Amino acid sequence: MKTSRWWQQCSVISFLLAVWLPAWIMAQTTPPTQGTTSPKPQNDRLQFRLVGYPRKHNEGRIEVFYKGEWGTICDDDFSLSNANVLCRQLGFVSATGWTHSAKYGKGLGKIWLDNVQCNGGEKSIELCKSRGWGNSDCTHDEDAGVVCKDERLPGFVDSNIIDVQMDENKVEKVRLRPVVPTKKMPITEGVVEIKYRNGWVQICDVGWTSKNTRVICGMLGFPDEKKRQKNQYHLHSVACVGTEVHLAACPLEFNKGNYRGRLRMIMVRLKGGAKLGEGRVEVLRNNEWGTVCDDRWTLLSASVVCRELGFGSAKEALTGARMGQGMGPIHMNEVLCLGTEKSMWNCGFKNITSEDCQHVEDAAVRCNTPYMALENSIRLTGGRTRYEGRVEVLSTEANGTRIWGLICGGAWSTKEAMVACRQLGLGYANHGLQETWYWDSSNVTEMVMSGVKCTGNEMSLSHCQHHRTVSCQKTAAKFSAGVICSETASDLVLNAPLVQQSVYIEDRPLHMLYCAAEENCLSKSAASANWPYGHRRLLRFSSQIHNIGRADFRPKAGRHSWVWHACHGHYHSMDIFTHYDLLSSNGTKVAEGHKASFCLEDTECHEGISKRYECANFGEQGITVGCWDLYRHDIDCQWIDITDIKPGNYILQIVINPNFEVAESDFTNNAMKCNCKYDGHRIWLHNCHMGDAFSEEAERRFEKYPGQFNNQIS
Repeated sequence: MKTSRWWQQCSVISFLLAVWLPAWIMAQTTPPTQGTTSPKPQNDRLQFRLVGYPRKHNEGRIEVFYKGEWGTICDDDFSLSNANVLCRQLGFVSATGWTHSAKYGKGLGKIWLDNVQCNGGEKSIELCKSRGWGNSDCTHDEDAGVVCKDERLPGFVDSNIIDVQMDENKVEKVRLRPVVPTKKMPITEGVVEIKYRNGWVQICDVGWTSKNTRVICGMLGFPDEKKRQKNQYHLHSVACVGTEVHLAACPLEFNKGNYRGRLRMIMVRLKGGAKLGEGRVEVLRNNEWGTVCDDRWTLLSASVVCRELGFGSAKEALTGARMGQGMGPIHMNEVLCLGTEKSMWNCGFKNITSEDCQHVEDAAVRCNTPYMALENSIRLTGGRTRYEGRVEVLSTEANGTRIWGLICGGAWSTKEAMVACRQLGLGYANHGLQETWYWDSSNVTEMVMSGVKCTGNEMSLSHCQHHRTVSCQKTAAKFSAGVICSETASDLVLNAPLVQQSVYIEDRPLHMLYCAAEENCLSKSAASANWPYGHRRLLRFSSQIHNIGRADFRPKAGRHSWVWHACHGHYHSMDIFTHYDLLSSNGTKVAEGHKASFCLEDTECHEGISKRYECANFGEQGITVGCWDLYRHDIDCQWIDITDIKPGNYILQIVINPNFEVAESDFTNNAMKCNCKYDGHRIWLHNCHMGDAFSEEAERRFEKYPGQFNNQIS
C-alpha cells in the first residue's frame, strides 16, 4: 500500500534518485539502546597525513596524530596489507605500494608504531597487531611510506590530513531498483535504495521533493531528473466540466510551440582522464581552448561542469594538475558557482594575469557517470597482477548461452588495448600484446573476436569495428590479445609557437648529407642527384616536445633492441618518433620527412623537477613528466626536404608518436598544424597550433587565411 502511494506521489520524477533523509532510519532500523561504544574524545581521534619530499599528493611518509602529537611508523614487518589499511584511512580506495628506509625523508618526534602486521581488511591501523603505541626500537631512518591509488573513497574530502571518525549511518552508495526487471543499461527509473550495513534499504517518501531527486540523479551519473518540457505538449489549458462526451467538446488551447532544435555549442571539455567523466577542465574562449586555475575550486563548481557535459554531480574537485598540465592559455580563476548554473560561464570568476596561476594549478574533476556494467563482459587472466593478462570477452552463442573466449592478436595495437583497459576500469594501456605467454588460468582456448579496430575513445571493445565472423591466421592461445594496464600515462605535446618562430630555409650541400641520406631523411629524388655535387633545399625548424602527462614517456622497446647508427654515433630507441609533412590546401601530401628518436632525453625541466634521462654513455632514454626534449633546428633530419616543391600556400603538419607505439592519455594533441607560404625563396609560417587547440569554427577557417610570420633564410 505504501509503495503504491509513493509511486503516486513521485509519478514522473520517481525514476532517478534521492538524497539522505533521516526519516529512512526511523522507518528501516531500530535505534540501539544498550551496548554501544561512546566515540573517543575529540583530542583522542586518530589523524593521518602524507608528508615528505619529493612526492605526489597520493604518496609520502605516513604520519599519525595520537595523543596530541604527530609521529611516524617504523618499516619493520611493513607490508602492502598495512599500506592498504592506511590508504583507506587517508581516503583512498587502496594502496599500490609502500616504501621503507625513509624514502620521503626522516620524520621528527615519536615513532608511534612498530612491527605493524595487518591482514588488509581492518578498518583502522589500531586494529592491527603491533608492539603497541609508542613502543619501538627504530630510528627515523626506518620511517615507512605508502603509495595510494589515486582514487578517493566516496564521502571523503580531498584533504591530506584525515580526521578518522567512524559513522555507521553514513550514506555512501545509492542505486535504482527497477520495478520491472530489465537488462537494459543504464537504469534510469525505479525505486531509490541506499546501502546500509550489509543490505539495501528504501527511503521514506515523506517530504520527498524534486530537489532530492536531482541530487540522487547526480549521484547516479545523470545531469538532472527528467522534466516535462512545455513545448512537448500539443494541448494545454484543457477545462472540461465532466459531462462532455469527447475531449473536442472541452475548452482547450493548442500549443503553437517552436519545435526547431537549437544547436548547442560545447564550451567545456575534459582532457587527460582515463575514465569517462574525468579529466582536466578546459573551456573555450575566443575560439581557443584553455584551462581553469584551481584557486577556490570546489565540488559545487565541479558539479556544474559535470552536469554541463551531461554527467551527474561531481565526485571530486581535483587541484594541482592532478589530470596533467595543459598547454596554452589559462582562461578562468577563482570560479565560484552556486551549483544551479547551466554552464560554468554563468558562474562568477576572475580573469587571469600571468602572476595569478601556472599550469601546475590546473583544475580537474571526476564526475558521477551512469553505471553501464561494461566490465562484466571482459576479464584478464594469467597475469602477475590484476593490471595485466590475456584478454577474455563474453560472447553470445546462437542458442543464447554465454561462454568466455579469446581475441585474435593479429593487428591488436595500443589503441585497442586502451579501450580494453578503460572497459576494465584499470586506467590506460602501457602495452597492447599480440602474443601472450601468461599462465593459462581459465582453460579458455576458443577465439571469439578478430579484426578488432578501435579509434581509442570507445567505452567497450564491442563498440569497435571487428569481423562478423571470426577470422584469425594464428589460432593458438598464445597468439591471443593481451594488455598491460596502468593508472597513469604520458602525454606529449609540441611547443607550436617555437616551430613558428624558428622556421627557415637552408640550401645544404650534398656532401654534408651522407648520414641523413643513410637514415632516409631526404626526398626520393635525392637518390638520383649528382653526389657529392649540388644541394638540397631544407625547411628547418626546432621542435620542443613536452611531457604534460602523469607518467614518464619511455620507448616501447627495451635497450637490448635499440639500433646503433654509427654515422651519427647514437642509438635509436624508436624507428619513427615524429612525422613531418607538407600538405596542399586539399590535404594531399607534397613533401614529407620523418625522424627516428635520435635520443629521447630531458633537455630542460620545470622548476623543482629533476632530469632523469640522458643519452650520453648509453644512458636511459625517455622524457620525464614536467620536462621537455628539444630537437634543435640545426641537427640532422630536423627538416622537410622541399627541393622539388613549387611556390604556393601549404600546410605544415607535425605528428609525434604517429604509430601510437607508446601509450598516452591523449592522442588528440599529438598533431600540430601551421599555415605555410612559400614564394620560391623564402618561407613564412602562420597560425601554428596543436590539433585540438581551436574551436571547430576556427579550425574550419584555418586553411583559408595563410599568413606571414618571418622571412629568415640561410
